[in-house]
Amino acid sequence: MAVNRDTSSFFRLVFFLVALIIIAASTWFSNDLGKELAAEEQKKIELWAEAIRLLAQEPQPGEEDVRFDYTLTLKVIEGNTNIPVILTDGDNNVQSYANLNLSKKHPEADLEKKAAHLIQKNRHIQVKLDENTYQYVYYDDSDLLKKLRYFPFVQLGVMFVFLAVTLVSLTVFKRSEQNRVWVGLSKETAHQLGTPISSLLAWAELLKLKDIDPALLAEMEKDTQRLRTIAERFSKIGSRPDAEYHALAPVVENAVNYLRGRSSQKVIFRTHFPKEELPVLLNIPLFEWVVENLCKNSIDAMNGEGQIDIVAAEVKKQVLIDICDSGKGIPKKHFKAIFRPGFTTKARGWGLGLSLVKRIIEEYHKGKIFVKSSDPGKGTCIRIVLRKALKN
Repeated sequence: MAVNRDTSSFFRLVFFLVALIIIAASTWFSNDLGKELAAEEQKKIELWAEAIRLLAQEPQPGEEDVRFDYTLTLKVIEGNTNIPVILTDGDNNVQSYANLNLSKKHPEADLEKKAAHLIQKNRHIQVKLDENTYQYVYYDDSDLLKKLRYFPFVQLGVMFVFLAVTLVSLTVFKRSEQNRVWVGLSKETAHQLGTPISSLLAWAELLKLKDIDPALLAEMEKDTQRLRTIAERFSKIGSRPDAEYHALAPVVENAVNYLRGRSSQKVIFRTHFPKEELPVLLNIPLFEWVVENLCKNSIDAMNGEGQIDIVAAEVKKQVLIDICDSGKGIPKKHFKAIFRPGFTTKARGWGLGLSLVKRIIEEYHKGKIFVKSSDPGKGTCIRIVLRKALKN
């Protein structure tokens, strides 16, 4: 079963939902503000059109001597400083205009172009001068209103970018924190193993002076050396261990031989290497750890009975190592998940082995590892890709 991640998933979901609510509320508010501004501009243009009508209206017969105060009307007309507008006659010939921001080099051509654009949009108010004479006020949104209409989309994009950066930052921080915990735990484990290993080595030397079966002592030394190798592996986690030029086959064979001697006889190991040497840059203790981890996972998948094939080949200056078993297989949806820290299908597993394998291959050997193929009930094949080394 996979390690429980409900708490982490819950907080991510809450964070995502809160962010979406903020984005939705902000977008709604901006749209509402845009609608209010558009309504205000509509009223302003209607007032401007009425002022034009009053200004153009001729006095009725008998009222020629009446003095009209056009001060307020002129103020209304002059008060429009931001809404693009043109006044045309009944044949759409431009009589006057305002706020068109015409080109200084070619004002007439620019006026004709912008007037045609406003007329084509057909947002207009009819100004009735008399029974047979009409003028038309064509207008467009102000620059402020246009910016406000685009603002929600810009805001939406910024918020999504912020959300993405925040999620990535949280993921990176969490991973960094996990790495620090792993490194500290690994180095402390190596340190704690150092004292008993030294003691065991001393006891082994002392027992050689006694009348004890040399074969037993040899096995004891092998296991003690094995503990030393494990401690060395843990000590290298978090550091940059040196990779040296090695032939691949002997390194893999050494790891397989160790497993072969400590596994059930029902598990058959087979290695397949080309006749020519496959040179790669390896850190032997860590790479052997990779092979052992993958083989142990295969043994668990086969329930201690089956066949493990390790096939190596060179393709386009790359060395490919396939570790295939006859186990129960992996569902396709888990091909990438099996390398994540904490993911495991074992009842008592920690889900650290394959994530550590991935880190050793990718970070320390600059290679790749992935599930090449897997069929439920037939087995799994995991591929390691390393660069072929050039001998100095």
